[in-house]
Amino acid sequence: MIIYETATSLDGWIADDENSLSWLFPVPGGDDPRLATPDASVQVMGSTTYEWVLREIGAMESPGAWKEAFGSTRVVVFTHRDLPIPADAQVQLISGSVRDVLPEIREAAANGTIWVVGGGDLAGQFADVGALDEIRLSVAPVALGSGAPLLPRRLDSTRLHLVGAEHVGGFARLTYSVSSAPDDAA
Repeated sequence: MIIYETATSLDGWIADDENSLSWLFPVPGGDDPRLATPDASVQVMGSTTYEWVLREIGAMESPGAWKEAFGSTRVVVFTHRDLPIPADAQVQLISGSVRDVLPEIREAAANGTIWVVGGGDLAGQFADVGALDEIRLSVAPVALGSGAPLLPRRLDSTRLHLVGAEHVGGFARLTYSVSSAPDDAA
């Protein structure tokens, strides 16, 4: 299963103009276990998200910070640049289209869950090739006005089916299953 799980502002931004998530941390209930990250075999992210995580947890300066945050989970980073990788981290830098590298990611997951962490465009690329199974949103009571969009493409209601909604602290937790478009081939 491939899941895009993220927090979003009321107005559809997953990060602010500085690619920061600091607006998210003060929201009441953010530490509720129901908002915990999915148990994933592989986490997939873009380079902007990866670089933010490196800075936020101090992964390059603090030995063990990456392992504490990610354990032994394999992380695949889509990038066209050479980025630093913390010691003992299971991080793979990869370039190419989602369609081209999807078989390799699925093999690495060994039938486990693949979690698309960010950003929204990367999640959209998975949806474009019919490889996104679910979208889980934690909608925060914050309006940012601009930033990094939740999903910068059109997905019609014929492809998105609400399968869950709940109130968790200050968040509205929404889960949608995603149907493949008729011409998608994953």
